[in-house]
Amino acid sequence: MAYLTTTGSGQPVLILKEGTTRSRGKEAQRNNIMAARVIGEVLKTTLGPRGMDKMLIDSLGDITITNDGAAILKEIDVEHPAAKMMVEIAKTQDDMVGDGTTSAVVLASELLKKAEELLDQNIHPIILVSGYRKASQKAIEVINKIATPLDITDRKTLLKVSLTSMSSKAVGTAREHLAEISIDAVLQIAEKRGDKTIADIDNIQLVKKTGKSLLETQLIQGIIIDKEVVNPGMPKTKTNAKIALLDSALEIEKTEITAEIRIKDPSQMKAFLDQETSMLQEMVKKIKASGADVVFCQKGIDDMVQHFLAKEGIMAARRVKESDMDKLARATGGRVISQLDDLKPADLGMAGLVDERKIGDDKMIFVEKCKDAHSVAILIRAGLERLVDEAERAMIDSLSVVSDVIENNKIVPGGGAVEIEIAKELRKYATKVGGREQLAVEAFADAVEVIPRTLAENAGLEPIDILVELRSRHDSADGKNIGINVFTGKLQNSIENGVIEPIVVKEQAIKSAAESAAMILRIDDVITAKAPKGGPGGPGGMPPGMGGEE
Repeated sequence: MAYLTTTGSGQPVLILKEGTTRSRGKEAQRNNIMAARVIGEVLKTTLGPRGMDKMLIDSLGDITITNDGAAILKEIDVEHPAAKMMVEIAKTQDDMVGDGTTSAVVLASELLKKAEELLDQNIHPIILVSGYRKASQKAIEVINKIATPLDITDRKTLLKVSLTSMSSKAVGTAREHLAEISIDAVLQIAEKRGDKTIADIDNIQLVKKTGKSLLETQLIQGIIIDKEVVNPGMPKTKTNAKIALLDSALEIEKTEITAEIRIKDPSQMKAFLDQETSMLQEMVKKIKASGADVVFCQKGIDDMVQHFLAKEGIMAARRVKESDMDKLARATGGRVISQLDDLKPADLGMAGLVDERKIGDDKMIFVEKCKDAHSVAILIRAGLERLVDEAERAMIDSLSVVSDVIENNKIVPGGGAVEIEIAKELRKYATKVGGREQLAVEAFADAVEVIPRTLAENAGLEPIDILVELRSRHDSADGKNIGINVFTGKLQNSIENGVIEPIVVKEQAIKSAAESAAMILRIDDVITAKAPKGGPGGPGGMPPGMGGEE
């Protein structure tokens, strides 16, 4: 419908285009809250070690089986704009800290549920937003108060942090093996910058290959290049290799302008071809003179150059990805060279072994035994393609949390302990806030308890009994670390029993959830433009013969 209004003289005025839809006030708020809550309900059952998995089938029929919040929301094609904001929370959480995506979305969903109850009591959304903002700031303070510093040389604690992040993943008995690998990988690539330690997990290459078992996943002190040696005449293995990294083509480049060469004499033809061959030969001489016996080239390598390289016993691979070239430089200590004339022995990288191996159906080049590798690779194996994908997601979570605690060495107890402590402190704080905002702070405290309640529900325990017991234990002087053991159904000291999480994961989850809930609550009018007629092709739809199956 078109939105009309009238002037003082009764003249109609068209405001919005025909076909525009609009919902406002309570109706708009309810629709937005409902859409966002549905996303939270989808993820709720995946939370914790006893969480269930989701099977997602995309439009092409590809299957994903996972309980990773970010992966689930990436696969679901969400239509409603408020629900899309919930997907963004998961993406932000994943990009920033790499774990805690489900917690962040479930918390945001619960904050909206509690807000809806207060909206029904005619409390203005702005008061709610203000109360939520104060509560989230207080929650961050509480998290920092109960956090304990971690010695990053304490491998046992790092292992517990890693295992906690993987506890809900379907990697079973291989969990410890994967955790050990992730710790080794992060410690290898961590570097000091001023007083800070930086562990950028982009410097860890993950390569997935179906076959063997999860327990045969391995850490490579170097890089795996998903290419094969270019020429069968070249050696397939080099020990103590000196590696040249080139991002210029080893071929004679075509001129940009069209040129014509007129040859009147057959000897001139031969001289022309010989000149081309000698130019290519000159390239190989420069590589040989630098002392390199392995070449990784980002661009093409001419067939003639391959022949000369093979004659010199030099191993080469071409069209290596730029990201892999950067990782090779960090792993081998070499420099990527753009001009072959600039190649000097000092620019070469070193590796104890460069070896072409067949993994499954593909040949790959392993550059390993690098002395001081600042970039490493993890080869992930499993007997099932779906399991390889899930192992990769578990590995990314594990690498993320280990790098989080190395960069910011504070940890907090898991198993719902943090959330119960936040709720307890917020209820005390609410009385100081006073007024109607007090109700919003109390609603925030109730909402935070959704995490321990959901952990208990997913483990088949009685959530009300668990919550009551948790609250009473947290009221005691030494109760701040008490959380749920979902396997026994009893309470435990989470820190002592190895259920540990990085402080930044909890902080980011609270921030993201509070901000998105506030943004959704402030909306009181949704105006939707009309989609063009005929679907994707605009006014006339798709051109004939383009849409549907014959």
